[in-house]
Amino acid sequence: MRFAIFVLLLSSSAAADPALECGDASSQVEIGTCVGDMEQRVELALETSYAIAMQSAKELDDVTQRVVVQPALEASQDAWIRYRDAQCEAVGASYGGGSGTGIGITSCRVELGRARVDELLRLAN
Repeated sequence: MRFAIFVLLLSSSAAADPALECGDASSQVEIGTCVGDMEQRVELALETSYAIAMQSAKELDDVTQRVVVQPALEASQDAWIRYRDAQCEAVGASYGGGSGTGIGITSCRVELGRARVDELLRLAN
C-alpha cells in the first residue's frame, strides 16, 4: 500500500510540470509545441467546465429565485483569468528573458488551468 501511495505521489509531482510531461521531446521547440498543445486542450476543458458550472449556477438561481450564483461565478472567473495572466507573466519574468521563458509561461497556464477546471467542476456539483 505504501508503495502505491509513493508511486502516486511521484507520478503526481512529475505531472505537475507540463514540460516534464513532454519527456519524449528532444528540443526546446518540441517541448514548446508539446506544452502549447496541452494549453489548447486545457483551454477547451476550461470553457467546458465553466459552461457546466454556469448551468449549475443558473439552476441554483432558478431554484432559489435569486440571481446571485451566476454573477458571482462570472466575477470569480474574471478574477481568476486576471490572476492567471499576472502570475504566469511573473513566472516568465523569472526566466530573465532566457529561451525557456515561453515554455515557462505556457506551463504555468496549463498548471493553473488544470487546477481551475477542478475548481469549476467542484462548484458544479
